[in-house]
This record gives sequence, structure tokens and C-alpha cells, in this order.
Amino acid sequence: MFDVLTERLTGVFDRLTGRGALQASDVEAALREVRVALLEADVALPVAKDFIARVQAEAVGEAVIRSVTPGQQIVKIVHDALVEMLGGDGLPEGLLVHGEPPNVIMLAGLQGSGKTTTTAKIALRLQKEKKRALMASLDVRRPAAMEQLATLGKSIGVDVLPIVPGQMPADIARRAISAARLSGADVLLLDTAGRTTIDEEMMREAADIAKVAKPAEILLVADSLTGQDAVETAKRFHARLPLTGLVLTRADGDGRGGAALSMRAVTGLPIKFLGVSEKPDGLEVFDARRVAGRILGQGDVVALVEKAVEQVDRDEAEKLAKKLAKGSLDFADLEKQLQQVLAIGGLKGIMGMLPGVQKIKNQVSDAQLDDGQVNRQIAIIRSMTKAERAKPDLLNSSRRKRIAAGAGVEVSEVNRLIKMHRSMADMAKAMGKGKMPFGGGRMPSPEQLKQMGGGKLPGMPAGGMPGLPGLPGLPGNKKN
Repeated sequence: MFDVLTERLTGVFDRLTGRGALQASDVEAALREVRVALLEADVALPVAKDFIARVQAEAVGEAVIRSVTPGQQIVKIVHDALVEMLGGDGLPEGLLVHGEPPNVIMLAGLQGSGKTTTTAKIALRLQKEKKRALMASLDVRRPAAMEQLATLGKSIGVDVLPIVPGQMPADIARRAISAARLSGADVLLLDTAGRTTIDEEMMREAADIAKVAKPAEILLVADSLTGQDAVETAKRFHARLPLTGLVLTRADGDGRGGAALSMRAVTGLPIKFLGVSEKPDGLEVFDARRVAGRILGQGDVVALVEKAVEQVDRDEAEKLAKKLAKGSLDFADLEKQLQQVLAIGGLKGIMGMLPGVQKIKNQVSDAQLDDGQVNRQIAIIRSMTKAERAKPDLLNSSRRKRIAAGAGVEVSEVNRLIKMHRSMADMAKAMGKGKMPFGGGRMPSPEQLKQMGGGKLPGMPAGGMPGLPGLPGLPGNKKN
């Protein structure tokens, strides 16, 4: 998300911060570029105008122009303005689920926006927070909508209200509330029906459900890929329903991010979550400060560490760390590391959260980041015998041919993986001795990446990414 905007803004600010003294004309020219970048990212015109006016009022002044680091000052001003536009500098607004149970959360939105999937994702998040949830589908119009929620509930281990054919939505809501009370559920999630367009019948039905359920939260689920249409949808829903927050789905497929940047300013409603994948856990809490950091190419290491904490088992990590310190990484260990990379968000997802990656975009491109490559590497390892995984020196040419055939790849890919394994083992050994490959804090060059993986970026060792220590795989993290 925000790829287009990040690329443009990074270029603008690099030119500013690369200079010493700035003239007022330099700042004004840069802000014109920022305005164009916002509009290209599909930010609503009034929002873009207000944003530039706010930044310009602070940026074009003697205090900034004559500052020791005027470029950095302007970046900070833009960052703070982004945070304000996205929702303020406070903590993310959580769900209102701390009252007398059952706390009711109602999800509304157009058909196809992802309400049912989002209902399940929120239920899973609540379950991880030790809250008992009950889900209920009130969508009596879309074929198999109720069955879809029942299937999702079974897959994530969350209770779903049994289906009673012929009931109307308001009656289902009453039955769901009664069932939630009897079962001791902390939270009741109501998945309402959607339409391809907003119509009077739809809004009346949603209003009737709200009257019956008296929800603590009414969340509008909107597809971020629809851009300003999503903003207009939010305005029209909010005019008829007392919405309390927004959930933007398919954020991982939206390279512009205009809807997210416009939503808060246009509706005044907080964005509570971003849907970032189709997986049950693909839901991120929306944090204005961290999102602003991503937009300005500063990454989001906090989110990366949080994902690592969720996925990495402490005991396993400590065992692996001891092996790595001795440089005794075998292919079974490498497979675990590759699986962790995928679990944390894949290579592109991880790189997108690292600071400064936008500035080395060409290097990242040259490294051919590809989760399909990681999956092929895992397949190669699984085609090895137990002895071969433990003793890579056994892998002669005939064994490599057999492994390649078993994994459905060329022998050259097997050779690249073996070369990558050797490089990672050497690198891990060096890091265990306190040495930093490539120089502390620096990203490897394309040539170094190619040496390590035949042109592909390898999975990260337990100590962290080359030149960026302390990320995924650090001992001390505990899988939830």
C-alpha cells in the first residue's frame, strides 16, 4: 500500500535533504510536487489542498529555511501532517468491547467489500486477546453467505450462530443476542447483507438491525481498491448509520492508498483495521504514526517485530541461535527459516517494512524477491534425505540431479540453494563472533545478493537480515 506515493515523496525529500540552505522557492516547488503526488495517489482534491496548506504554513518560514537541517525539518512537518490527517498521534483506537457482555459489533458495507472475511478476521483477533466471540450471519440474500461464515468459523475455531432458514435479519439479530448471553460470549459479531449499490431498502434493513442489537461498534467495511468510491460510500453510510469506525480491505493490493488518506479527513471516522491478505490473520491495526512512517519510506520495524513475535518459537530460536553461532546451520534449519520468512509476510512484505528500502528499490528488484522462489527452495530441501539435510557435504552431482527431479526444478536451482546455504552458514558464524557482514546497518549490494543466492535474496538467518540485525528469528520471541 502507498507504493506510488512513497516513491514520489522519497524522491522529493531526497532532493531537499541533499541540499544545505533552502530558499522559499525550493520549498514551494517541492510542495507542488507533493500535491501532484497526493492527487496521483487518488487522494481527494479537498483533502490534498488542506494538507498542502497546513504543511506550507509551517514549512515556508525563517525558522525552517535557516535551520541547520532544513530538509529534515520539512520531512518532519510533512510526517506530522500525515499523522494528523490519518487520525492523530494517539494510540490506535481499539474496539469498544469492554462493556457488559455481550458487546455487539455490527459490520456493514457493499457486497464484495469483504465483510464476511473481515468478520472472521476480527473474531480471530479477539480470540487471541482471550475474548470469547460468537459470529452470526444476517445476510439472507446472498447465496451461501451464511454457509461461508459457518465454514470460516470452523476453520478458525470460533462459534457461529446456527442457521434457521426463513428468518429475517432483525429476528436473527435477536436470536444471536440471546445465544451470546446464554453461551457467555464476550463479543457478538453481526455480518450484515450488502448490495452492489446503496439503496433505501438496504439502509432501512441495516438501521432496523442497529435498533435491535444496539451495537457498541458499527464498522463500515470498504474495499480500498475502489479509491474515492470507497470514500463516497463511507459518507453515504455514515449519513444513515451511526458508524464508529472503518475497515479497509485489500490494502495489500492498493498501491496508491488514496482511500486511506482521504477517509478520516472526509468522514471524521477512525480507520480501525487494514485487511492485508486473504489469510485469517491478515488484519492489521491501523496506526497513524506507523502508516505515516511507511509512506515516507521510514519502514515499520515495529510491525515486523510484532509479526516475528507471533510466529517465532522462543525455544526453537534459542536452539538455532546456538547452532548458528557455531556456523553449523543444516538444511533442516534453513527450511525452518524459510518457512518463518513466509509466515512473517514473505520477502516483499518484510522488505516493505524495513527503513530505506524505497531508496534501494533497484537493488531489491535486481535481487528478484519472489516468494515462489522460497517455496521452490523449501521443495528442494524436502526432496533431500534426512542424512543429506544434516550433512550438506553429501550432495554430489548424482544426488543433486535426484533432488532436482524430486522437487521439479533444474539442477542449477539446487546448486544455487547449496551456495546460498554455505553463504548463510558463513555469515551466521561471522555474526556469532560479533562481526557484521557488509558493514553495520548497510544493505547488501546486488553483487553480494547474487553471491549469496545466485541472484535471489535468501531467507534471513536467525540473527536478522544482513546488515540489519535483530529482526525475525531473534531468541526471546515467543509464539502465541
